[in-house]
Amino acid sequence: MARRAGALQIEESNMAGVHEFGRIKFPRGEVLASSARRNWTGMAAEIRNHPAGEIPPPVPQQMEVTLALRGSDAGRVERRGNGEFQDTAARAGTLWLCPIGVVEDSIRITQDLGSILHMYIGHEIFRDISASVSRAVSPETISYRADIDDDFLRQVGYRISAELEEETSVGRFLVDSLARSMAAHLVAKYADAPLPHRQSPTVEHTKMRRVIDYINDNLASEISLSDLSDIACLSHHHFARAFRSAVGVPPHRFISSLRLQRAQEMLAHTQSSLTEIAYSCRFSSQSTFTRAFRRHVGMSPGEYRRKAAG
Repeated sequence: MARRAGALQIEESNMAGVHEFGRIKFPRGEVLASSARRNWTGMAAEIRNHPAGEIPPPVPQQMEVTLALRGSDAGRVERRGNGEFQDTAARAGTLWLCPIGVVEDSIRITQDLGSILHMYIGHEIFRDISASVSRAVSPETISYRADIDDDFLRQVGYRISAELEEETSVGRFLVDSLARSMAAHLVAKYADAPLPHRQSPTVEHTKMRRVIDYINDNLASEISLSDLSDIACLSHHHFARAFRSAVGVPPHRFISSLRLQRAQEMLAHTQSSLTEIAYSCRFSSQSTFTRAFRRHVGMSPGEYRRKAAG
């Protein structure tokens, strides 16, 4: 968001710069969680507490989606952009959209707001969608909206929030997939011209076999959506849909399941420590690994190892 004169410009390809954008836009907003050190692609995100008062509004160079995770029963957000005034109750679940390039004259928060999630989607995601549908898709055509009732955006926001608060082994991959799904949804539902209907893409059996072999061979390494879509010879957006259609689950969930299966094998057949297994399976810490393992298997890694030994 921004003033007409001397507006702040952020390089669209540099998602790390978004956090500097957030610092300038919200100079008094306390950062509760941030993707600054997560090496995410396609999207950056922050959770902030916002004190009441005026916010200096720079012109965004990323699509901004804001979700009140907690908000306030009485607080309101007043903002004016592109000549339109919006006065919105900032209760939990409230959503705001601010497209790239929108010129906002003012933003005012009437009461302190807690746990506000700001998600920023980069230009490159929309370029990938354009390539997928063979026509130009511009994020600038998305509507400047407030207080929209969109459960899809809320659920994506809640998942991004959970990833910020507790990093998973496939977090970077998951966020990239969610950024693309969110961007396609925004264009389909809120852009001036909707996307044309297309049949679901498919992946040839031999290419899907190569994708799965690559995943199995690289479980201990970083696996990106770009790597897999290149192997399948599909755009990122089409690959994620085709993979789910072929396998039954999204790519990030498939990878997570394989890594947890690998962890089970290591627990049963090696003397590696829990910390070594956690890092080998791309978890950020032993505690994060333990929680994910318990959800997947129904017992802790230590319990599983003792049971396997007995």
